[in-house]
Order: sequence, then C-alpha cells, then structure tokens
Amino acid sequence: MKKSVTPYNQEDSKKKQVTEMFDGISTEYDALNRKISLGIDVKWRRRVVDLLIPKKPESILDIATGTGDLALALTATRASRIVGLDISAGMLSVGKDKVKVENLENTIEMVIGDSEALTYDDNSFDAVTVAFGVRNFENLELGLSELFRVLKPGGTLVVLETAVPTRFPFKQGYKFHTQVIIPLMGKLFTRDQAAYKYLSDSAAVFPHGKQFNNILEKMGFIEVEDSPQTLGVASIYCATKP
Repeated sequence: MKKSVTPYNQEDSKKKQVTEMFDGISTEYDALNRKISLGIDVKWRRRVVDLLIPKKPESILDIATGTGDLALALTATRASRIVGLDISAGMLSVGKDKVKVENLENTIEMVIGDSEALTYDDNSFDAVTVAFGVRNFENLELGLSELFRVLKPGGTLVVLETAVPTRFPFKQGYKFHTQVIIPLMGKLFTRDQAAYKYLSDSAAVFPHGKQFNNILEKMGFIEVEDSPQTLGVASIYCATKP
C-alpha cells in the first residue's frame, strides 16, 4: 500500500484497531452498507458466486466474512462445506443469526480467526473468497500467502475489493462520495464516524487493478485476472493456485 491507514490511532496494531472498529459497528453495518453502496454490492457478490459455480467447489473458505453475506450467497455453488472466518466476534454474531434463520448451520460454519495465521492445513479448500477484506490485512502479503497455502492445487481465489475510478467525471464523483458522503453518513447513522472515514481512506490507498494483480502473481498465483465493476469503483480478481 502507499501508506498505512488505521481506524483510530497509531499506538495499537492495525489488526487490533480493525477488530475494535468492526465489533463497534456490527449491529448497524448491514443497513448502512446498503445505503452507502446503493445496494450494488449485492450484485457484485453475486458475480463472485457466478465465477465459482462452474468450478463446482466442495469446500470454500470465505475470509473476512463479516456478517456472512457472501458466505450465504455461496450456497448457490452447492458446496457441502462453507467456512466464514472473521476476526470480529461482533460481526460473526450477526452472521451466525443470519445463518440460523436460513437453517444453514449444517453447511456454513462461522468461526473467529486471523486471516494472517490460519489454523487450517495446507491444501484444505477448493476455493477461497474475500469480499472487501484484503485491504484490512495488517500484512497484505502474509495474508495472501496464507490464502495460497490453504488452497488446494488448482483451487480458485476470488477477491472482491474496492477500487478507484481513473476517468473523468467518475474519479471526481467517487472522491466526493467517499471523502464527504460516506463519513457524513457514518456520523449521522452510527456512533463511530472514524470507522467510515477509515473505510474510505483504506480504499483510496489500496493497490488495485494491475498493482494487485502483480502482488497475486508474486505470491505464486497464476491465471490472474481483474474485472472492474460499476465504472471502476470495485474490482473482482480471480486467480488460481498451480
């Protein structure tokens, strides 16, 4: 990344601050996230699922699962085992309730864990997914190396992450939305304006597009492709473990 961005201060580790942040906003996260993205994030997650359906994965690890939106959507792949992993107990609590409502406890397991120190064996999963989570890694390359490690040979990594449009007037509109509108909504609808400022700032400095492709290739992934979404405000990256 261009620089280290943290939610609150520079004293605690980024990991600790991110955990505290998501625990604090977990109960209102889903509702506000839909407002901020205008609901488009639902379509983006569906496209992640559509990429995996033809690959017929039996086991999927959804990293930074949060409240479980992607883990739930991934049931459309008919995978027999889906693990939603997150560092925030607060977000997982909301996700567990959603899984229970859908009667999917036998398919989806929601677990607390550190994406940079996974407890799973090498070559454990057919697919690994991350939606809006890699920019929260304290050490990006360490986190990606763990995802690579637990993927089976021939397995697929799909990452959905924010990006920054480069063309006028979308670049200017994006900047206004992320630097003014999102923090304002955070202030109006939550008790933690700093959290939503962090979500905007971290997106602005994340290495998207070709830069992120290069990092994935450096970590050993092949067949790396990125697909910009909705005027370039997000990208879906797909890569394979040899």
